[in-house]
Amino acid sequence: MGRLILVGRIAAAHGLRGLVKLQSFTGEPGAIGRYGPLLDAAGGRRFEVTVQNLVKGGVVARIAGVDDRNAAERLRGIELYLPREALPPAAEGEYYHADLLGLAVELADGRPLGRVQAVDNFGAGDLLTVERPGQAPGRNTVSLPFTDRVVPVVDLAAGRIVVDPPAGLLEEESAQPAELEEEKERA
Repeated sequence: MGRLILVGRIAAAHGLRGLVKLQSFTGEPGAIGRYGPLLDAAGGRRFEVTVQNLVKGGVVARIAGVDDRNAAERLRGIELYLPREALPPAAEGEYYHADLLGLAVELADGRPLGRVQAVDNFGAGDLLTVERPGQAPGRNTVSLPFTDRVVPVVDLAAGRIVVDPPAGLLEEESAQPAELEEEKERA
């Protein structure tokens, strides 16, 4: 079995008959029930999920073998995974977040910037968090909007991303210590 991809989390029991509320991390929340059995993080437990209905923040689902509220409560917090190869290919210009993690990030001029540490979305679009080795603590990551303008090249086969950050984003970070030194000299 290949790499496991997080697709959901059991959030809570729902009702008295063993239903659970799932947070679904799939593009379409109800799709979490279409991939076949899901696995726990270790890949040892299998969960056959049947989506009953969509609710705010996820789906209500039945898990095979879970017939009462107590059994459903014991599953709370379990993260649900799929082998990467079970997911359909991403459409042109779309990427699974898990495929981006760890990719080398370089600037448009070829200079290395770091590696993709995380892909987050806080409501305004995806952000790439790039870990920048050798930077001062507190400045060792930078977040970049994951847009075609800022990230013109994603080459999964080569394991790299090319970025063109907004003007001043990286320069301000490196210029601040020099500016402080100049202010000290003037004082």
